[in-house]
Amino acid sequence: MNSMLEYKGYRAMVEYDAEDNIFVGEVFGIADSLNFHGTSVAELKETFKKSIDNYFELCEKIGKNPDAAEC
Repeated sequence: MNSMLEYKGYRAMVEYDAEDNIFVGEVFGIADSLNFHGTSVAELKETFKKSIDNYFELCEKIGKNPDAAEC
């Protein structure tokens, strides 16, 4: 598996946490902190997409412009 995911122009690095037996990801290139995890690759990809979608929803709700994705 590539250790980087991309969705809507946002990228995340992924690592495997052997102690907890999960994949852990962190979106980079933005000032806000977006983290996600999953026990399978499919779950990891789904939670990554949800974290980006939730980020946009939260920004809209609080009247903040989302940080632009830095590709």
